[in-house]
Amino acid sequence: MTKLSDTRKVRAYTNIALIKYWGKRDDKLILPTSSSLSLTLDAFYTETAVSFDESLEKDTFYLDDNLQDEAATLKVSRFLNLFREQADLKAPALIKSTNYVPTAAGLASSASGMAALAGAANLASGLNFTPQELSIFARQGSGSASRSVYGGFVEWQKGTSSADSYAVKIDNADWDIGMVVVVVNKNQKELSSREGMKQTVATSPFYAGWIESTAVDLVNIKKAIGQRDFEQVGEITESNGMKIHGTMLGANPPISYWEPDSVLAMQLVRKLRKQGIPCYFTMDAGPNVKVLCRLSDSKEIKTAFLNYFSEEQLIVSGPGSDLKEITF
Repeated sequence: MTKLSDTRKVRAYTNIALIKYWGKRDDKLILPTSSSLSLTLDAFYTETAVSFDESLEKDTFYLDDNLQDEAATLKVSRFLNLFREQADLKAPALIKSTNYVPTAAGLASSASGMAALAGAANLASGLNFTPQELSIFARQGSGSASRSVYGGFVEWQKGTSSADSYAVKIDNADWDIGMVVVVVNKNQKELSSREGMKQTVATSPFYAGWIESTAVDLVNIKKAIGQRDFEQVGEITESNGMKIHGTMLGANPPISYWEPDSVLAMQLVRKLRKQGIPCYFTMDAGPNVKVLCRLSDSKEIKTAFLNYFSEEQLIVSGPGSDLKEITF
């Protein structure tokens, strides 16, 4: 019998895509239509503990100390079934997760959440996957979770099948890289990423062009990272982010996650660049703006933003590390 004493706890950091993932070619396996690249951040993370225990009647899921309803637990149960089947386990699980990321607000909480769940289930089940194998499993919970297995700059390779669609580390990002996250709105967004993605792929006439151009962006940003050319990395990041939002605007009905303060933040970034501070913005499926910068410039950038945003809305982050086990 697997007992509660076998509880394993894992921390996974969230990641922000610089080359965006937007669209699936297989909804069940979460196989993307294009490869993507991200930066893992140390300021946002999820810690999840998992234990398999035959004395439990059913899977029990707590998020931030709150017992979750049947729908939320079912999503977790289905994901854990991947590990139970692989490990030939029948026992229900107790899952306790703490999210240090605003949920569903465009700050990639699903990435750290599912990566942490995958990591804890991997250890609790005794499977002890390699990082590559774990990335494949994490991907089936949330596409972006495949990247949160690693720290630094990470590429999720779209692959040709489930077996070769996984993330790989490109660079540790240990060369004065950081982000200032501008939390415009931390509330749950009205249109989920999953639904927004489906709508864009199905109806936007710009989507084919997006797929073609993002492949070029990926090649170029990897080259820039290899050369540690920060300005080139930033320019590609900003361009790619705006292209995906333009593609969303082409959907029917049009999709926009922006709020007035989102536009204000972007304008401030452009102003700072004109003043000689290299910084570049990107946005995911939510109103919050992420400012890619040199970590050494982050204090000055935050100070400039404090003229328009509160202290609580501005979070400075350095690069996050690989997924790791937390001891009790």
